[in-house]
Amino acid sequence: MNAVDVTNLTKRFGKRTVVDHVSLRVAEGEIVGFLGPNGSGKTTTIRMICGLLTPDVGEGHVLGFDVIREAAKIKAQVGYMTQKFSFYEDLTIEENLTFVARLYDLPERRKTVRATLDELGLTSRRDQLAGTLSGGWKQRLALAACIMHRPKLLLLDEPTAGVDPKARREFWDEIHRLAGAGVTVLVSTHYMDEAERCHRISYISYGKMLAAGTVEDVVRDSGLTTFVLRAHPDAALMTEISKLPGVTQVAAFGASLHVVGPDRETLTASLAAYATAHSLVCEPDRTSLEDVFIQFMSTASEAPANMRAA
Repeated sequence: MNAVDVTNLTKRFGKRTVVDHVSLRVAEGEIVGFLGPNGSGKTTTIRMICGLLTPDVGEGHVLGFDVIREAAKIKAQVGYMTQKFSFYEDLTIEENLTFVARLYDLPERRKTVRATLDELGLTSRRDQLAGTLSGGWKQRLALAACIMHRPKLLLLDEPTAGVDPKARREFWDEIHRLAGAGVTVLVSTHYMDEAERCHRISYISYGKMLAAGTVEDVVRDSGLTTFVLRAHPDAALMTEISKLPGVTQVAAFGASLHVVGPDRETLTASLAAYATAHSLVCEPDRTSLEDVFIQFMSTASEAPANMRAA
């Protein structure tokens, strides 16, 4: 059964079409990564899914409730973590969670707050002011507030931005633990390593859904071919190679160049000729999700005026 099953969601603000007929399905207990450049419509889509915004067009169900007519019921069973830290910095961790518990009118508030502190490893810091927390601990507090009412669906909007690698890994370990307990997770992210930890990914650009599936599916369906050219990278060389037939991406990776293109035959021939002429080693390499992400961004870099998404 799908926790999220929406079709043709569309949202306009004045003359701007921010989300344009987006369809999305997320199975119960699944972690789906929501990818796309800034301004692609990810946040607006998430807000329509959780009932904070009403679609202008489209239909569907979230947790079995109609996304148009039963938005209040959806909100009660969703945990939504925004990009910006949104708690009172002059209150302690425990005071912030107590405030959230009151908003949800949770029974046995004190017991529930203490249990949540324990679950997220916050007990030792419960008396610390939220404003003095590091990015990782603020993130943990935000997640605690999201799961305290035991939601069935978590919507996480770039939750690890500005967080150190150790805190990011711990956060994802917690997300997988929650998913293992049956919680469904839709998470937007710019980090490719995080996207690869999701069960499936969906890519949106300027309000339109461009790709969806497992990481392997999306990479395969992109049709990209990748080579490594063993050459010391410098600006002149990268510019020269970028002008070769079939080349759409050139990036420096240590003491070599990562070269990508959508036409296998053209790219293979032009790089083989170049490598032979300059006595360089050219080897095939695995196309990464980042390569696909960059390709999507470059092909959709110029959005129509009515698609400038916020």
